[in-house]
Amino acid sequence: MNTSEFENLYEQDYYLWVEKTSNLLKERKFTQLDLKNLIEEIETLGRSEQDKLTFSLRIICKNLLQWQYQAAKSSKRLIKTISQERDNLSDYLEDIPSLKSVLQNRQILIKAYRRARRNAIRETAITNLPEDCPYSIEQILDLKFFPKVY
Repeated sequence: MNTSEFENLYEQDYYLWVEKTSNLLKERKFTQLDLKNLIEEIETLGRSEQDKLTFSLRIICKNLLQWQYQAAKSSKRLIKTISQERDNLSDYLEDIPSLKSVLQNRQILIKAYRRARRNAIRETAITNLPEDCPYSIEQILDLKFFPKVY
């Protein structure tokens, strides 16, 4: 199979492309690889890991907002959800320590918070939630941190 046919296979039968790529890698036939699509797939894997991180931050932020701004409805369920997601995030960062550096990029928190805020507004009908994230990464990760209830 020539390179052009291999590249077409990526579009036509992704699963077969993955199998063939895996076999070529195992056989160390690097010159036969569809490098363009292989590089794209590897980059996608990295973005996927970052997306999981963003998703966890979003869940924690949304629930912290609900805890803080819905005092009458602050419940054990929220505490449980926040604690579980913090544990999940902690485990995830332990498994992939290089993702800790991603947390230093403020953009990931901005993105996660923007969606968390939108979801919290939709779920609670409270519209006066802060535009900017009121929590630091350290607070979000801190198993003992719960914001003051309003």
